[in-house]
Amino acid sequence: MTVLDGATRPFEGRLAETYQRQAGTDASGFTAALAALLAAPAQALPVASSADRTVWAPGGEADAVSIRGILERAEADLGRPWPVPLASAAARLHDDGDREGWESVLYERQRRLSRAAVAAAVLADDPVHGPRYLAEVLDGVWLFCEQSSWCWPAHDDAFRVHGSVLPVVTSPYLDLGAGEVVSLLAWVDQLIGDRLEARYPGIRSRVRHETRVRIFEPFTERRDWHWLGLDGDVHNWNPWIHGNVLVAALRLLDDPAEADERAAIVALALEGIDRYVSVLPEDGAIDEGYAYWWNGACRALEALDIVRHATGGVLDASGITALRETVAFPHRMHLGGDWYLNLADGQARVSAAQPWHALHRAALAAGDQDAAAHAASHREPGSPAAIEHPGFGRLLRGITDRAWLAAAQESSPCPRDVWLPSTEVLLARSQGGTAHGLAVAAKGGHNGEHHNHNDVGSFIVASDGVPVVVDAGRPTYTLQTFGPDRYDIWTMQSGWHNVPVIDGREQPAGAEFAASGVEVSIGDDTGFAAELSGAYPGVSSWRRSVRLERAAGRVIVSDAWTPGTSAHRTEVRLLLAGDVRIDGASAVVTPLDGARPVRISWPAGVDASLVVRELDDPVLSSVWGARLTRLDLDVTSRDSVAVTVELDQTNAEDAR
Repeated sequence: MTVLDGATRPFEGRLAETYQRQAGTDASGFTAALAALLAAPAQALPVASSADRTVWAPGGEADAVSIRGILERAEADLGRPWPVPLASAAARLHDDGDREGWESVLYERQRRLSRAAVAAAVLADDPVHGPRYLAEVLDGVWLFCEQSSWCWPAHDDAFRVHGSVLPVVTSPYLDLGAGEVVSLLAWVDQLIGDRLEARYPGIRSRVRHETRVRIFEPFTERRDWHWLGLDGDVHNWNPWIHGNVLVAALRLLDDPAEADERAAIVALALEGIDRYVSVLPEDGAIDEGYAYWWNGACRALEALDIVRHATGGVLDASGITALRETVAFPHRMHLGGDWYLNLADGQARVSAAQPWHALHRAALAAGDQDAAAHAASHREPGSPAAIEHPGFGRLLRGITDRAWLAAAQESSPCPRDVWLPSTEVLLARSQGGTAHGLAVAAKGGHNGEHHNHNDVGSFIVASDGVPVVVDAGRPTYTLQTFGPDRYDIWTMQSGWHNVPVIDGREQPAGAEFAASGVEVSIGDDTGFAAELSGAYPGVSSWRRSVRLERAAGRVIVSDAWTPGTSAHRTEVRLLLAGDVRIDGASAVVTPLDGARPVRISWPAGVDASLVVRELDDPVLSSVWGARLTRLDLDVTSRDSVAVTVELDQTNAEDAR
């Protein structure tokens, strides 16, 4: 028996309430109503097939800049061997924890197939290049069908269940990687499936067989997937995988005899996404931070936009408050340029090659002009509308979205004050509408957040949009990152965040270690205050306040506490990016990217020391350069301290 047999009661949350009302039915009749609403498989996805030459012929509607770059890269691919993810690379995970060796090869295989498919679509009428690229697509599709597993080795349960360091083909694991592969194959089918089958009869049936065995059967027969969120812990895997299953069902279940199954799987995927939507906070905040928004909330928005298309606009979730508010999350977390407030495993600077068209589309649907403007700030003249790296479906949508292609570049809104109560995150800047000047962010929260770092009470300060007092983010993912030794990684520890070490104690992990008494004031000055003692074992009181004084042009971080009786040190710590030098009872930091220097000052008599952390991890060094520097202020003999951060005026005359 599978879940499609109706043996379990479906979850009904915000999405179900909206969709049932729009479909004019209740839970018992929703799947049947959905079957009647869904467009035929060939029309269910919102991208035209290559048969529509108004879109795909050279000079057609598809973005010419993007197409030109893709064709150049696709031509360079020809004649090279296809990337092969090796068994030894998969098994290596269980030796030294390395994930990159296998995953990076798999990613390049996906991108190569994406490039070949676009080339085959654009050059379909070319008697030489058309067949050449169609053969390239065949090879890519066949390689994926022959690949033992679509699951990333770091996620597979083969070792835990079967004792195998390699995938067990009779027990396919449905994870992010499997979802990405089946989505790729579904979008390839949408774009050039008819031509591929006409030239190579039988390839479509092979794709559908592999999809059934690796995706649909595990999805419907096994309901203990952690990413379903059945226990209420719903994270970014949920909309990411469900969205890809939804795309596959809409396109690849195209036999008329599969119509009922198609509707049932789509309904089950929507039920899964409903669990995510129903716990998404009303303020739209993501506790994993901006970097994970793209593969969490954005994945939900994209999936539900496809549902809107597939049902002719009947099912439309854009009015749900949490979805409407999360559209604003990226620009609310924006510091300036390509810098963002990072939380948890998020990075402060991620690749600018995000699917900005997806944000733009969602912003237009929600009527959020600020969010649309932030997306359009990346619509640089002469730049591609999309590239293949974020995924093939995202590429196709980005280069064919008429509103996105027509969008003129705008300025990011840079709101003056942002308060997100669900995550207890405050961001304030000197003035709205510009990254110029100081910005400060502070967080309360707890240490059981998704992709958690132990950072209750931490803060960051940016100069001209560039972080100076920083959160390091995460290093390269390995097996350790999500294992029992996660907090042996220095970037996860509170000692490397901008929080105190109290009587030698750092913050432990766990939702029970949390801020309390959080207060926020927004006005001419904007401030955040919280009690942090609950984030530490055995601490009676530690009250922190973080205040941006706009008229004075400074940030003041004030701490007051009840001293302990331990002989261990108590320190206030700040992690700094850029060149740092001590200057009396202050430190001058020259930030990255040419931002104006800041001076960090503390009371005379407080001993200060610098701890330099050389960065040998490529993920960290790609953001911060060669090193980060920790400023340690010894406040063991005190019961309060105030630290001031302001633009350094030492050479202000020279600067003018």
